Amino acid sequence: MAETVYLLFPIIYAVLNAASYTLYGIDKFKAREDKWRISEQGLLIASLFGPIGALLGMQHFRHKTQKPIFKFLVPAFTGIHILLVLWINL
Repeated sequence: MAETVYLLFPIIYAVLNAASYTLYGIDKFKAREDKWRISEQGLLIASLFGPIGALLGMQHFRHKTQKPIFKFLVPAFTGIHILLVLWINL
């Protein structure tokens, strides 16, 4: 059972980060086209579960980089995730 968790966790985590990255790209595209957008709350929830993808998406797409809540929370979520990974592996 534990072996399965150790195998599946990185895959699920990569998928969550890829989804978060993709959501930032989609929202940036929709912002340029004046179409219906993904809510900021939705982006922040995606950032909570996939913060590395969110941080990379913010930088790559230059999206939400001036909003104070995103400038603070997304790096904070990333730091928390990195600390949790280090804590679990020790």
